[in-house]
Amino acid sequence: MSTVASKAELFELNNGTIRVIVTNYGATITSLFVPDKNGKVADVVLGFDSIESYVKGNEAFFGCIVGRVANRIKEGKFNLNGVDYSLAVNNGPNSLHGGNKGFDKVVWDVVERKDGEKPSITFKYESHDGEEGYPGDVIVTATYTLTSSKTMRLDMEAVPKNKITPINLAQHTYWNLAGHNSGNVLEHLVQISGSQITPVDENSIPTGELLPVKGTAFDFTSEKKVGSSIKEVPGLGYDHNYVLDSEEKKEGLKHVAKVKDPSSSRMLNLWADAPGVQFYTANYVNGIAGKGGAVYEKHSGLCLKTQGFPNAINQPNFPSVVVLPADKYKHSMLFEFSAE
Repeated sequence: MSTVASKAELFELNNGTIRVIVTNYGATITSLFVPDKNGKVADVVLGFDSIESYVKGNEAFFGCIVGRVANRIKEGKFNLNGVDYSLAVNNGPNSLHGGNKGFDKVVWDVVERKDGEKPSITFKYESHDGEEGYPGDVIVTATYTLTSSKTMRLDMEAVPKNKITPINLAQHTYWNLAGHNSGNVLEHLVQISGSQITPVDENSIPTGELLPVKGTAFDFTSEKKVGSSIKEVPGLGYDHNYVLDSEEKKEGLKHVAKVKDPSSSRMLNLWADAPGVQFYTANYVNGIAGKGGAVYEKHSGLCLKTQGFPNAINQPNFPSVVVLPADKYKHSMLFEFSAE
């Protein structure tokens, strides 16, 4: 595949119903327009108007793909095959989302663009040995495709060239189905197909145990309002990994979650093949100047980041995030939009 573009640009995918704007800076979704039940279109993701704003400071990780390892690694340390690795500590005592300059802060190559009924774009990034402290060269690709009038698919792949390495990619979009500039998401209805979470210590690192959500503020096995029990959650809101256990499948992917905005009747069903999903309610978003003059405050969006479990590299009982050279890491997500 030859490179179509190697500087940061904006690209549009449009199938007449869904319109998505992405940039190869961080393989980021900057806008996503979908209709409500009356056909009224709104941009339902938080973000910025210009690429410069993402480059200047996207501390909240709006819309981007994070890696080499998403989420937290305890004290930024791990051991692999008897070798100790040390990463940048950039989130309290932990390493978060790949370090100081993760995959969200680099320009990816655009290696393929397709128009037509199923418009798509493929981004590629070559991560080198020692980058942010991680071992080995890794070739990463991410393809966004509008697979139907209701669906967008993201296929992420990564192949280590020469060394064993942890890999855990996540898509960090913040959703507000009423429109990115419509205030908080506490009235959104959410159902998560996970009956357990991985509880965390005071530094947001999983303890290693699995906690049933039944009877707790974390129970979204049936749909409920985001705000209904959020005050009972320690800290500022939800920022927890759910263990996905749905039997329901679509296109080979497990059901992850359903989100509905009662005001517009817009709905998002998410499907993926990862073992967990981080449910995050924008707890640390605080007066960020966003698109079109919008100011994003706490709980102005929600993230459903499918992933390997946080700190899995240091938790032997968690599903492994280690990938061998010439093996392929794969992670796909299907975003299904509707209005009823």
